[in-house]
Amino acid sequence: MTRYGMAIDQSRCIGCHACAMACKIANNMPADVVYNRVITVGSDYIDCASGTYENPSLEYLPMQCQHCEEPACLQVCPTGATQKDPDTGIVTVDEELCIGCESCIKACPYEGVRTLLPSEPTYYLDMEVGEADAPKHAGGTVEKCTFCANLVARGETPACMVLCPGRARWWGDLDDPESEVSKAIAGREYTLLNEEAGTKPNVYYLH
Repeated sequence: MTRYGMAIDQSRCIGCHACAMACKIANNMPADVVYNRVITVGSDYIDCASGTYENPSLEYLPMQCQHCEEPACLQVCPTGATQKDPDTGIVTVDEELCIGCESCIKACPYEGVRTLLPSEPTYYLDMEVGEADAPKHAGGTVEKCTFCANLVARGETPACMVLCPGRARWWGDLDDPESEVSKAIAGREYTLLNEEAGTKPNVYYLH
């Protein structure tokens, strides 16, 4: 089995949100849905430094589904809508099975990586954009990052990586020591978010 994962170098992230925009376009997302967010660390406002007057700091944290080895969302889904691909490890939500109960949102230790569409989606444009085989969007269902499973299935990389001007992201098989993501992680200090939750996330944040 392949264990797909991602490494994100926070020292290279400039907070431009290109990853979030690439994701939104590729997945033809409704107006109020975001799979990929960029958080300004230590501040309540976008692009506002934290720290002190003498020693300010500005750091960004790209946040998305962590595609965990032991996903809490999978265990609580009552309909089997939340699924983990046995061949790739990618966690997805089947909109035809999802009943919008929000059990997955409540169980997930990572805040804000899922969105419930309470009603039929509205869009900024009157035309579809992005990939024709991107996930469909339906009212009353939960949405989340899919690691662009449709692109991965045809040998491409997730959309968030393509536009990153800082080249802050690496992608590949975490179980393959020769993959780009494994080489990026090797010998580096990293953080796994909310590791104490025991979900074994597959997104590594490099320092």
